[in-house]
Amino acid sequence: MNEIVDQIAARVGITPEVAEKAVGMMLGFLQREAADGPVAKMIEAIPGASDLVAKYNGEGNGNGGGILGSIMGALGGGGIMALGQQLMSAGLGMGEITTLAKETIAVAEQHAGKEVVDEVVDSVPGLSQFV
Repeated sequence: MNEIVDQIAARVGITPEVAEKAVGMMLGFLQREAADGPVAKMIEAIPGASDLVAKYNGEGNGNGGGILGSIMGALGGGGIMALGQQLMSAGLGMGEITTLAKETIAVAEQHAGKEVVDEVVDSVPGLSQFV
C-alpha cells in the first residue's frame, strides 16, 4: 500500500502521512456507507487497503470533527459531509479532497475493476459528485 499511498500523495500534492490517513478514512467511510458486497470486493482487491481501513476506521464517522461534525452527528450520522469535515480537520482543502477522491477511485478501479467500483460509488448518496 505504501507505493499506492506515495503515488496518491504525489498526485494530490500532500505528504504520504496525510495521504495514508485520508485514504484510510475514505475507505473506512466506504466500508460503513456502501453496499457490503461490492465494497468488500474493492477493499480486498487493493493491496494493503484492509490494513488502512483497520487503522483509520474510527475516523470520519461523524463522531467529532468540530462544530459541523457535532451538527451532522446530531442529525443522524452525516455521511459524506462528515467525511469531508474529518478530511479538512486532517489539513486538506476542498480541491485536495476532490483530487484525493478521484485518485483513490482510480486506484480502486485498477485493482478491483470499474464495474465493482461503480457499484460502490452508486450505493453511497452524494459520492458521485466528488469522483
